[in-house]
Amino acid sequence: MRSLRTLVCLVVLSFSVLCTAQENFVAAPASAHITGTVMDANGDTLSGATVVLQGAGLAQPLKLVSDDNGFFDFKQLAPGTYRLTVTAADFSDWSSPDLALTAGQYIIVSDCKLRVSQVATSVTVAYRPEEIAFEEVKQEEKQRVFGIIPNFYVVYDSNPVPLTTKLKFRLALKTSTDPFTVAGVGAFAAINQAGDTPNYGQGWKAYGERIGAASADGFADIMIGGAILPSLLHQDPRYYYQGTGTTKSRVLHAISYPFICRGDNGKLQPNYSSVGGDLGSAALSNLYYPQSDRGANLVFQNFAITTGERMLSTLVQEFVLNRLTARQRLKNQ
Repeated sequence: MRSLRTLVCLVVLSFSVLCTAQENFVAAPASAHITGTVMDANGDTLSGATVVLQGAGLAQPLKLVSDDNGFFDFKQLAPGTYRLTVTAADFSDWSSPDLALTAGQYIIVSDCKLRVSQVATSVTVAYRPEEIAFEEVKQEEKQRVFGIIPNFYVVYDSNPVPLTTKLKFRLALKTSTDPFTVAGVGAFAAINQAGDTPNYGQGWKAYGERIGAASADGFADIMIGGAILPSLLHQDPRYYYQGTGTTKSRVLHAISYPFICRGDNGKLQPNYSSVGGDLGSAALSNLYYPQSDRGANLVFQNFAITTGERMLSTLVQEFVLNRLTARQRLKNQ
């Protein structure tokens, strides 16, 4: 009787233990995994990448670093929805779509590929003022009326870079030696031959002397007033085209050029270079003009004529030649 009772007790105890174990097994669902390998766009593994797992069921994001083979593994995850974010130096961030985990599920992330970060690089090229001025002069040397007549000493940019001494001499020599300038000297000498001035007489010898005098006059004027004095006095020998404003203001701007210029500092100042160039070339003419055409009267007469011609030419520049001059603008302006 006692053995039967003992047997019944053992059966009841075993049944209770079994039920309790079954209840515990059902209450503790199997954990899930999310694993994968971090790679670059070429399929090579990336070690040291930071992998962050986020999900509503997590108290805080979980963080791992991919191993030497780019591998990562998040274990013992409860069922739910998760998302991965992977970051690495010099690579763009990568994020997974939502990963829905069920109990005991094992998800392998196979598309974790990072691309090299595209960094927008801004390159600023700093040109020296001398380089900009050189390019400006190159463009001015292409300025020709009707595409033929040189018109190098006109500035159409309202704020150009100051010329260096080298560029002032370059511009003067370019103008003096231009084929059209040389042809103009011959024509001017022919006009003087017809007017019998200076008093060299007539004939081919006299015509040659007039060509020499006209060449010397022009060369001395442009070198002294367009290169030497502008370099010493830091003045700009070029005419600045105004192009806007009232007719009166443009006329005053044009006729004042022989007396008012712009300095290399950008400020207006007395045009000592132009006045000095005209006086200097007129004074030098005493060295090669006939004796009857020399003297102070000749100097001031030639100065007056040259200054008047300059005023007339700048008026024509301001109102006519702009439309007839072929020119190119700098690409970086």
